[in-house]
Amino acid sequence: MRSRRVQRCSARQPHVVGIAVALCVTLAPMTSALAAPTTGALVTRAKSSKVQYRATAPVPAQEDLVPIYKKSAQVYGIDWTLLAAVDRYAQLTKSQADRATAPYYGFAFADPAWAGLANPNSHDVDAWSIRLFQGLGRDGNHDGLALPWDPADRVPVLAAWLSGGSSDEDERSAVWDLYQDPVAMDRIFHFAALFKRFGLNSQEHCFPVAKRYNYTVKHTFGAGRSYGGRRIHEGVDIFASYGTPVLACSAGYVELMGWNRFGGWRIGIRDTQNVYYYYAHLSSFAKGIKQGDLVQPGEVIGYVGSTGYGPPGTAGKFPPHLHFGMYRDTGRHEWAFSPSTSLAHWQRLPQHITQPPKSHKKTLS
Repeated sequence: MRSRRVQRCSARQPHVVGIAVALCVTLAPMTSALAAPTTGALVTRAKSSKVQYRATAPVPAQEDLVPIYKKSAQVYGIDWTLLAAVDRYAQLTKSQADRATAPYYGFAFADPAWAGLANPNSHDVDAWSIRLFQGLGRDGNHDGLALPWDPADRVPVLAAWLSGGSSDEDERSAVWDLYQDPVAMDRIFHFAALFKRFGLNSQEHCFPVAKRYNYTVKHTFGAGRSYGGRRIHEGVDIFASYGTPVLACSAGYVELMGWNRFGGWRIGIRDTQNVYYYYAHLSSFAKGIKQGDLVQPGEVIGYVGSTGYGPPGTAGKFPPHLHFGMYRDTGRHEWAFSPSTSLAHWQRLPQHITQPPKSHKKTLS
């Protein structure tokens, strides 16, 4: 499927984003090494443009990169949504220091990997010399420069890296080489699946319980809790009768489900903004739902209950309600934030409820 030859060496360098690997890669035969080198003026222009870019350039919206994703994906025989997913995860998990070093959108190759591990100039942007030193950098828009911050140069290089073979396992191996992190792997491939089904930026949301049932929202985020030790309440409680349908409030994937001694039967859904939605104290899950499934806003995922505060099956220690929490994750830290503002907005939206197939419940007693 792919004519390009890929050599992966053991030389490793720290990556700008997360845990990554800078590997020695030959993306194509070195025929262009016979070409004349770029002029000193061209390199000077590249250096000055780099300084100017880092000082003034705004971070583009990811939607602006879609044509480049699609063109690069077509050339290298991969799905454009995987490119978008790698870039999205990289952007969402950049630290403040990462953003200062790589202020452009998406995945940032380490300078030595881009310029070539043996290149004496680790910040080289001369396409000819980068190729000479077998760096990853390429001139994608034929301006003589291989600029790691120019998506016309960067995205094709990322596509070439991800297309290191002819199977899904080869793609997974390529993503693993970028991060060496199973969490990153899981999220990137689920982001790609969500992009394929719902688009790059699904904006639809839904209140997390069916509004045609009686319910009461108690905004108790940050209140003290004593079971299991002193802690704060990392969510909002929505009191409703047993069996009230609980709904996915966003397009996402089921990252976690099962029993938790605090939350009872609970389910966690992550969206493509890396926000994690936590639904706890369920009486049951929707029939057939399982970890890894994609869900859409308004899809029934479970039913209100009073489970938790004990071993599996414990129920009835408090009135039935849904504990609803929201968490942000930077790739280094995760923290809860109050869902009250979002809930107040979603409460005003119309609901389009999707019932689970065949049966309303899957009992977990």
